[in-house]
Amino acid sequence: MRRGLICTFLVLFLSLLAAPRAARAQPADAIYAGGPILTMRSASPEYAEALAVKDGMILAVGRKADLARHSGPTTRQVDLAGHTLLPGFIDTHGHMVYFGKNLVDADLFGSKDIPELVGRMMAQADKVPAGGWIVGFGYQAKLMTEKRTPSRAELDQISTDIPVMIVDSSGHAGAGNSKLFEVAGIDADSPDPAGGLFARGPDSKTLLGPMEETALNAVRSQRPPFTGKLAADAITGAAKRWASYGQTTAMEAGLGLGSDDIGIILQAIEENTLPIDLYIAAKDSTVDDALAAAYRVGEAVEAADGTGDVTKRLLAARPDLDRRYVNRVRLGGVKFWLDGSLDTAWMNEPYAANPPGKTGEYRAYRQIPDEVLEAAFDRFWPTDFQIHMHMNGDAAADQALKAIEKAVAKHGMHDHRPVFVHASFLRDDQIAKMKKYGAVPSFLTSGLLPGGDAVVRMWGEDRATQSMATRTMLEEGIPFTFSHDAPVSPEPWILTLVSCGVNRKTPSGRVIGPDQRIPPYAALRAVTAMAAYEIKEEKSKGTLEPGKLADLVILDKNPLDVPSETIGDIAVLETIKEGKTIWRRGED
Repeated sequence: MRRGLICTFLVLFLSLLAAPRAARAQPADAIYAGGPILTMRSASPEYAEALAVKDGMILAVGRKADLARHSGPTTRQVDLAGHTLLPGFIDTHGHMVYFGKNLVDADLFGSKDIPELVGRMMAQADKVPAGGWIVGFGYQAKLMTEKRTPSRAELDQISTDIPVMIVDSSGHAGAGNSKLFEVAGIDADSPDPAGGLFARGPDSKTLLGPMEETALNAVRSQRPPFTGKLAADAITGAAKRWASYGQTTAMEAGLGLGSDDIGIILQAIEENTLPIDLYIAAKDSTVDDALAAAYRVGEAVEAADGTGDVTKRLLAARPDLDRRYVNRVRLGGVKFWLDGSLDTAWMNEPYAANPPGKTGEYRAYRQIPDEVLEAAFDRFWPTDFQIHMHMNGDAAADQALKAIEKAVAKHGMHDHRPVFVHASFLRDDQIAKMKKYGAVPSFLTSGLLPGGDAVVRMWGEDRATQSMATRTMLEEGIPFTFSHDAPVSPEPWILTLVSCGVNRKTPSGRVIGPDQRIPPYAALRAVTAMAAYEIKEEKSKGTLEPGKLADLVILDKNPLDVPSETIGDIAVLETIKEGKTIWRRGED
């Protein structure tokens, strides 16, 4: 009995000796304190006094006095000076590669009329390298004086020798000059592809220049490739812009819109140029090519002996050893377009007012056949490879749910988390099915800025009021996220998304669906904790907890302590990826 007590005492004594020794063995690289630290880990706001970082990971979060034991001679003491620390923001539906290309194209946002647009494109012509196209992005036909897309003849003013292509801010419509159609092999006898159209003259044949949806994609995919420095500048420029808005994880939700997209990504992997993580959802028509490229990279990792240069290069700076990422790139899913933008959203009931040029009982149209989507779910539902589906109208949501139901009937339930991208108008019965199957909606809340009033006019008051049903999702316990879809949004902003989700106010001052407004904290969860959940990375991102990546953002104000109308005005001061500052205001 005595011997047992002695052994017990010795064990307790040795453990007490070991505890401070272990603490001393874990000095932090940095300790942040002196401002609100929002952990985002619970359904209601939770603050910490301090946060410690070690080797790219969060070492500890809690009271400042408790974290003092992690302070060593080399530990940086970071004074937040009253500013607010949160988890790094996560992009759940953007087009970073596409945006990067646009950085070298003409900026057409805010073009007031066709002459101004043509002038901007003429200025761009001087910057185009030999063999390149003259490309511009961002105009909105409905906001220009003429209320229409420029014609082929008007774009011929820019050049008759070089292809000219413009794409509107939605990315779903555009136009080209005569040379563009010649190079793309499109003429008066070319049929319209399923899910798209080329605008025609009175003879129903002559190409007028404008094009929509899959027709635009068919032409756009033939653009000459970005390579070398041009490719590097595009993707690193975009990543820097993402980081400037506090994002530590980006998305390319449609890799393959350009024929060179895979090459650009492979170059970024090989040269290890990305400062932030990039989740990729490959365009449906290129998913096999993307999978093949990912497999080749994976083979290179597996072929290394664990200490060779390949492994070191391809798994550089991954403290969490998430082997889904290779030099900050992860192929996580496939993307389908089920319908178009606000004026081509596929509805079950006719529009309240038709968009310009549309006649009859207009409901828009589907983008892909049912069997294509159903085959994809049959292939990927049992796997961890996610399916992302662009949809604005309820008919498109019906198509998605029908495919999911067939997959479940065949394979059973699975933690697939299919993403309903935009999910602009959903009926109550569809929301119930989404909850049943674990679908995650990703709302483009900032679409209210340019398009909110138009939605009321085209879709009618009832559908507009129920659009982006965030409050319903919150009450039903359905995880949802906010996404900017940049370059559809002119910038990859995050706090603007939060503001729009909270306020739901259009430029005219109208509040659309006041009952669907949500509190600021819930809106912040949509770009942090719930965003990590959407992309299946909640174990390493989205909240401030020990063992997760030290992906952080510092804001000049606390979004929970300012008038809700000013949330979008809050400035990002610093973005930190795995403990290292990758962007700081004033150092750009």
